[in-house]
Amino acid sequence: MVSTTKRLNTHVTDPVADLLTRIRNANLAYKDDLVVPFSKMNDALLKILETEGFIAGHGVEGEGLDRVYRVTLKYGARRERAITGLRRISKPGRRVYAQRTNLPRVMGGLGIAVVSTSHGVMTDRDAARRGIGGEVLAYVW
Repeated sequence: MVSTTKRLNTHVTDPVADLLTRIRNANLAYKDDLVVPFSKMNDALLKILETEGFIAGHGVEGEGLDRVYRVTLKYGARRERAITGLRRISKPGRRVYAQRTNLPRVMGGLGIAVVSTSHGVMTDRDAARRGIGGEVLAYVW
């Protein structure tokens, strides 16, 4: 049986950067929604973006290997973007870690830093509250 949908799970070196780039490009083009590959890391990042109010929501579409996330972007009353910027910090060629006492603050607390810790992926505020550090994945403001 041949699937009629195009698979998004092509090999990428950095899946986190791929997700952020897809969101950035759709946001700059004022798209209402976009499709991203299915993975646990993408799910964790999308949940953080949704709870922090940067995206309107996300849901799973398809079954088996054809599963993808449909992400709904969020805009203001006059089509102002909820996401002004996204930046990948820790990359495959250069990992960036932060201790619990030295967690980054983005735009003086207006943005968030996404941190991958031993207790899962969370924001810089949650990591500071729990007193743990980890790999700084991205900044979102």
